[in-house]
Amino acid sequence: MEEQLRRRRARYKGPAAPPWKETYRRMPEEPDELAVLEEIQQELLLQEQLVIEEYERSLQFDEECLNAMLDGLDASDKVICPVCRKNNLTVRNHAVFCQCGLYISTQGMTEEKLQALLEHTLTEHSHRCFHNPEFTVTSGMEEEASLLMSCPLLCSTSVKVCDSWTILL
Repeated sequence: MEEQLRRRRARYKGPAAPPWKETYRRMPEEPDELAVLEEIQQELLLQEQLVIEEYERSLQFDEECLNAMLDGLDASDKVICPVCRKNNLTVRNHAVFCQCGLYISTQGMTEEKLQALLEHTLTEHSHRCFHNPEFTVTSGMEEEASLLMSCPLLCSTSVKVCDSWTILL
């Protein structure tokens, strides 16, 4: 093995460089080779520029989407219906109503007051119970409709853990 190592070292001693170094030292000498390499370089630069432009368009699109989402979140004056949890509640002409069918007559109610009432009631409930209450619309024979918040939560032993209900409207 030492003999092989000595032979290899002897082969690379002297003025000649190893063959792999010669490959990297050799520069194209013919004008055609230079032209081909310059053309390849130009194509690579063009592809790089196209990728950068596509990336910038993608960033701009992402920024526009984010701004649109933030604009939707800024519409904080909208109150989501607690019954269907899908549509926005509307307060108009002494009534609160929703596309899901909720309709409750009110006096002097605004969207701001309604939002504050719902937030306050949910906050109060969350201090006593960590579960989400349910909202329903109730009405008696002669009474007008009311919005009821209830949390009839039962634990596994059928003992009521949170048995609260509140008439909101």
